[in-house]
Amino acid sequence: MPTATKSRPDTMVRLLAVAVIAIAAAVAVFYATRGEDTPAGGDRELTITISNRTVSPPTGRVEVARGTTIKLTVTSDAPDELHVHGYDRKAALEPGKPAKLEFKADATGLFEVETHDAGLVLFQLVVR
Repeated sequence: MPTATKSRPDTMVRLLAVAVIAIAAAVAVFYATRGEDTPAGGDRELTITISNRTVSPPTGRVEVARGTTIKLTVTSDAPDELHVHGYDRKAALEPGKPAKLEFKADATGLFEVETHDAGLVLFQLVVR
């Protein structure tokens, strides 16, 4: 005679725990990847370091509202040129010397911020 499968309470607790962990992970990923919005007319300051062809903080997207003033400070261990595509803003990078670049994000779209000689993407600027 076959025995009926019984639902064990500990199995239900385990399933519930897995569901809670999955939801918490999804919420954490959402907040970690959504970018930090900056209100229009505000300032957004970004400090980037390039060492041994490694960008810190790691390359990602920066989202701002149209009209935000972007203030970049980039320090590199090698000579290069900083370039903001779409805005055609440039700054010379001298080893160990912070380069500063400021502009108003008045055009909407997706723009790469990179170094010309090394071809490193520092981040992607999203202006909405």
